[in-house]
Amino acid sequence: MADPTRTKTLRGYEAAASEARFSDWWELTKPRLSLMSVATAVLGYFAAGPTLEITVFLALCAGTTLAAFGCGVLNQWWEREADARMNRTADRPIAAGRISAREGLVFGIFLSISGVALLAWAVNYTAAALTAATILLYILAYTPLKRVTPLATELGAIPGALPPLIGWVAAGAGFSSMGWILFAILFAWQLPHFMAISWMCRSDYERGGFAMLSVSDPGGRRVAFKALAWTLVLIALSLAPLREAQMGWLLLVVTLILGYAHLAPAIRFLRNPAEPRHARKLFIATLLYLPAYLGALVVDRFFI
Repeated sequence: MADPTRTKTLRGYEAAASEARFSDWWELTKPRLSLMSVATAVLGYFAAGPTLEITVFLALCAGTTLAAFGCGVLNQWWEREADARMNRTADRPIAAGRISAREGLVFGIFLSISGVALLAWAVNYTAAALTAATILLYILAYTPLKRVTPLATELGAIPGALPPLIGWVAAGAGFSSMGWILFAILFAWQLPHFMAISWMCRSDYERGGFAMLSVSDPGGRRVAFKALAWTLVLIALSLAPLREAQMGWLLLVVTLILGYAHLAPAIRFLRNPAEPRHARKLFIATLLYLPAYLGALVVDRFFI
C-alpha cells in the first residue's frame, strides 16, 4: 500500500519543479524591461489620439509584448557566456544551464516572429516593419557590438526608442513630426539611464568582456559628463511637444519639475562620480521621468 505522506511529498516536489521551470521561462523574457517597452508603445498609440479600435489596440499590446519577450530571450541566448561570468546575470536561466541554448534560441525566434506576424495581420505593415527592425537592430547590431565599442550604447538606443513610434503608426498617424519627437525623447532618455547603470555595474561589465565607457573610464568623469549632456538634450526635447496646439500648461509644469529632478542628480554625479549614491539617484530619477512625462503628455493632449 502506498504511503500517502510520501505521495503527497512527491507531488509537492513535482509542483515545485514545475513552478521553477515556469519561472525560468518567464525570467528568460526579461519581463520588466520588455513590458516597459510595451508601455511606451501603448502611450505612443494614445498620444496619437486615435478613435479606439479595440482589435487593433489589443493586437498592438499582444504583438509588441511577444516581440519584446523575443528580444529578451534572444539577448540572453547570445550573451549566455558573458552572463555566466557576471554576478548580476550568472543565475539567468540559459547562463545557469537550467534552459539549454537551443531551447532559448527556438523560443526567442518563435516569440519574435509571432509578434511581428500578429502586428502585420491585425495592425498594419508599418508597425510590423518597425518592430522587425527593432528586433534585428537589438540582436544583430547592438548585442554583438557591446563587446567592440562604447558607441554600441548609442546604437542600442535606436531600437530602444522605436516602441512609441510603433504605437504612433499603429494608431494610423504615420511618420508625422510628433511621432519622431517621441522617438527622440526616448532615445535621449536612455543615455543617462544607461550611463548610471553602467557605472553602478562597471565591475560586472568588465568581467563580462563588454566595451562599455564605464570600463575604459575608471574615474567616471566621461560617463558622468555624457549622462549630464544627454539629460540636457532630454529636457530640451521634452519641451518640443509644447509647440503643438493641443498641448497646454500641464506638460510644461511636469516637464520643468521632472527636468529639475533629473538634472540635479546628473550634476552631482559629474561633480563626484566616485560616490556611488549619485549614480544610483540618477538611475532612480530616470525611472521616474519617463512614465510621468509620457503620462502627462497624453493627459494634457486629450483631457485638459
